Amino acid sequence: MSKIFVSIGLSLDGYMAPEGMTIENWDKPDYKEWGAKWGAMMSWILKQQYFRENLKFGPNGETGPVNDMLRYTMERSGANIMGKRMFEQGEVSWPDEAPFHSPVYVLTHEKREPWVRPGGTTFYFVNDGLESALEQARESASGRDIRISGGADVIQQYLNLGVIDELEIALAPVLFGDGRRLFENLHESMPQFSIDEVLNTPDATHLRYVRA
Repeated sequence: MSKIFVSIGLSLDGYMAPEGMTIENWDKPDYKEWGAKWGAMMSWILKQQYFRENLKFGPNGETGPVNDMLRYTMERSGANIMGKRMFEQGEVSWPDEAPFHSPVYVLTHEKREPWVRPGGTTFYFVNDGLESALEQARESASGRDIRISGGADVIQQYLNLGVIDELEIALAPVLFGDGRRLFENLHESMPQFSIDEVLNTPDATHLRYVRA
């Protein structure tokens, strides 16, 4: 049976994205220094061989436990769910062969035909809510796992639904001070998690939590 999981980078003070990292400022990474802040938080992934190959960033890159972890995260994913904001930022950033290689369900009020990309990624635009997106993702995943990709508000909503089984967090030793915080707007009755695995590196501490 498919597991529903989150795999994200997080600043030490709990932000998924720094202030100013919006589609309006996407071509202005110096605005509130959001580009440097995000780059510092995600420096670990930019070095990994699998990530560099998947995003067409060129050869080389690091191998080892973190690279293996990243490969496993991507290969276990039979479908992805994301919000419109994350999709809009990716639409202008991803290569033609988008990096998911699976169906992606975009939560939006916009009506739009599916967007088929080379390499097996098709974006479907869901107008009728979280449960509908999850139901469609389950069907298309064919027993593989479902990744709630982001952003923070989408992850919060699925946490509040009580459906997330695992949290994979790459906690980077950087402070943002402001931005889009992950753990807020949560219900008191949401599921609890226990630590399952820890992998320490200089750039991030990789934490895996499973539903208790």
